[in-house]
Amino acid sequence: MATETTERQGYFTGWTVKTEGIIAPDERPTWGQSIFLGLQHVLAMFGATVLAPILMGFNPNTAIFFSGIGTIIFFFIVGGRVPSYLGSSFSFIAVVLTATGFASGFKGTGLNPNIGVALGGIISAGVVYAIIGLIVIFAGYKWIDILLPPVVTGAVVAVIGLNLASVAVGEASTSSFDTVMAIVTILAVAAIAVYAPGALRRLPVLLGGVIGYLVYLLFANGFGLGGPGRAIDFSGVANAAWIGLPNFSAPTFNGTAIGLIAPVAIVLVAENTGRVKAVAAMTGRNLDKYLGRAFLGDGLATIVAGIGGGTGVTTYAENIGVMAVTRIYSTVVFLIAAVVALLLGFCPKFGALIHTIPLGVLGGLTIVLFGLIAATGGRIWVQNRVDFSKSRNLVTVAFALTVGAGNFFINIGSFTLSAIGVATFGAIILYQILREREPQPEEMVSADSAVGLDPGAEPQSGAGE
Repeated sequence: MATETTERQGYFTGWTVKTEGIIAPDERPTWGQSIFLGLQHVLAMFGATVLAPILMGFNPNTAIFFSGIGTIIFFFIVGGRVPSYLGSSFSFIAVVLTATGFASGFKGTGLNPNIGVALGGIISAGVVYAIIGLIVIFAGYKWIDILLPPVVTGAVVAVIGLNLASVAVGEASTSSFDTVMAIVTILAVAAIAVYAPGALRRLPVLLGGVIGYLVYLLFANGFGLGGPGRAIDFSGVANAAWIGLPNFSAPTFNGTAIGLIAPVAIVLVAENTGRVKAVAAMTGRNLDKYLGRAFLGDGLATIVAGIGGGTGVTTYAENIGVMAVTRIYSTVVFLIAAVVALLLGFCPKFGALIHTIPLGVLGGLTIVLFGLIAATGGRIWVQNRVDFSKSRNLVTVAFALTVGAGNFFINIGSFTLSAIGVATFGAIILYQILREREPQPEEMVSADSAVGLDPGAEPQSGAGE
């Protein structure tokens, strides 16, 4: 086991000081080390938490602010027993762009003129998510495993990445110069992820983005390459105040937008379940009994973010990676990270600097991130040993991937179900319909036949060598 499995009694755990070795959620290092670790978690979440709002036309300052608020809400709901940071969820990007029409005419960083419609949908997703959390609290979590087995969860996660692929490619192909800068950024992210020493490998999006930004600045501003209008304009940074309130926005409620965005709650359930189980595996503690509270905390955090102009939030895999490296699972570290995020939200100059990130760099970052989201679906299948010789698994995944990648949406009157929604609900329903109570002996043959394989054939000479 990674840590001691005995938990302290009571709703809030409190923290026992421990200065060496593996540190459990109800322990903490010294305050100096805790502050340093909190800053490390801010760096880990930073790249993705500011990138998602930029792509949706939300204010990154506001998103950072509400990520801190959301993390604090989550902490109190789970009683400080599940170490997690809540950052901007990428699951909302595709449906928000569709609901607001922002993707069709958007080129460059700026606020979404229909942000209120998106916020209403985000609140509705948070409400659905919170209700699911309450059901799990009172009825247990086993039905989640039945409704969302790994084959379905992996397909839904993969669909999110594939559905966003066109957005990433569009950002990277605005001009030939932007395409080159996107490639530079991708290479920088890859180099950091593979070759950087130690903990730096946990910050590929942040450090790769900084490298891409500096290279762009050198060639566009320094050498004048890329054509007119390509140089980064710092006038907004110079004019912005150091201290000021976040840019709050009010929600408006639209039936079509709610129909598009609310189903994302199902995706968030799948994401959060996997991450809570990952934290449980690392800490050596059974956290299944806190799943309902984790859903409720994440749902309430998403509702609060939607009320004020923030993006929907979710627990972050980036910060789970940091815990895996440091082996420090203390929840006090995440409270410190949340306070730092709140302070960043009160710095308009910081937000203005984020808005100077050029399209080429954004394109490179999104290609990597959205690709990683899609690949994570495959990782879920591998880790859970999903058997693709079974026809029901193969057909369920085939349906979801094609619908999601092809952006197949359904209009019923004024109600629109997005491609991600169609893929999610379709995969859930299809898997349950195709689930066989008794294994069929010919199942492997039919599945292999579906992809053109003959399991009875002799392997050709040299095959597989």
